[in-house]
Amino acid sequence: RKIIFEKQWFYLDNAIGHIYGTTFEVTSGGNLQPKQEVEETTTETKEAGTDNRNIVDDGKSQKLTHDDIKALKDKGIKGQEIVQQLIENSTTFRDKTEFAQDKYIKKKKKKYEAVITIVKPSTRILSTMYYAREPGKINHLRYDTLAQMLTLGNVRAGSKMIVMETCAGLVLGAVMERMGGYGSIIQMYPGGGPVRAATSCFGFPKPFLDNLHEFPLSKVDSLLSGTFSTETLPSEPEDNMLVEEEEINELTEEKQTSLHETEEELTTEAAMEIKQAEEQETMDINADDAEFKENKEKENKENVREKQRKQWERRKKLIETAALLREKNADGLIVASKFHPTPLLLSLLEFVAPSRPFVVYCQYKEPLLECYTKLRERGGVINLKLSETWLRNYQVLPDRSHPKLTMSGGGGYLLSGITVVLDKGKADPSSLEALKMEEPSSKRCKVQDLNC
Repeated sequence: RKIIFEKQWFYLDNAIGHIYGTTFEVTSGGNLQPKQEVEETTTETKEAGTDNRNIVDDGKSQKLTHDDIKALKDKGIKGQEIVQQLIENSTTFRDKTEFAQDKYIKKKKKKYEAVITIVKPSTRILSTMYYAREPGKINHLRYDTLAQMLTLGNVRAGSKMIVMETCAGLVLGAVMERMGGYGSIIQMYPGGGPVRAATSCFGFPKPFLDNLHEFPLSKVDSLLSGTFSTETLPSEPEDNMLVEEEEINELTEEKQTSLHETEEELTTEAAMEIKQAEEQETMDINADDAEFKENKEKENKENVREKQRKQWERRKKLIETAALLREKNADGLIVASKFHPTPLLLSLLEFVAPSRPFVVYCQYKEPLLECYTKLRERGGVINLKLSETWLRNYQVLPDRSHPKLTMSGGGGYLLSGITVVLDKGKADPSSLEALKMEEPSSKRCKVQDLNC
């Protein structure tokens, strides 16, 4: 199929079989050909100016027009030659500084040279791509914030993680990549089913997906209260299939008896010799109709069986996931959703073992502040931190390393902490005393003096 990327279209058929990191050149017809490495000849001494203060961008410095460049493309001239002609026909190129000339060449190469490098998908590449192109789909989760989440959540191989996210599966994919196929992941999802658009882009092998479980948020309360059941889903497929087969057999028997009755009515002694030919034709038509009906019944039967098999597998997985959650020994919890974090966190923390980390991401600070307050009142957590990461990109090149002018305004907020054993009988008094004891002694003395 045709791939359209950065205003360039091509077919990936010729890329199959090559290693990741191979650079291809888009030829005529959109076909990819591996690019031959050509050493750049630096025999010509570049003429460069001392500064760019006298250069005015009036749109007249380039002699080649848009039609001229289009004509060069139609002739089949390569992008490298087009860039060379653009340099030769630019009146201000020689007056630019060496750095400005390199920047100009790089910009024109990107525009006119159809070169593509295929890289292996990773968390860094996918998170950068999503944040640059469609940040709304991942709740504006910046890539450095995602890295902080993986670190604060202590995601590692062999652990049992609970992930609740509405970031198109990006956070789930990052956790799966970090765990490397060892351990188990339980994805909590809202609605009818989990969304894993970004997770499928990682290209994980089957063993990675075998350790992935899913559980609906709508059944969390019933699981905690002990009223969880899977009665809404069908029972074992074998029982249903037997019932279905009996119904189909009854229907076929009824049809056969009706056919026998019609045959007896038609085959009377008076009309046997006269309508023998017509009966033969109708018998052939009835046979064809019966065969068509049989095929249709078989298809319907197979579809019903397949549907029941899928429902049974889903029910079985749901029971297995519920058993995993009932153990209440998860090694970590990661929440990154568009919903309010407080009810989510308070319910999901019940499934996390003591002395385990949890991380909550939110695009805004206020919901996390409320969540912070509720956790302090509830108790059972220590080392609560509400943080925001600050990111600035730097250009690192010889003699021109400097921070980039454009930078991200904000990458969201993180609430992290560690679970401890919650003594429900003494939770409220101890938490209140702890809050009182946190006040500095000097402040307490001043309050007492004022009361006197």
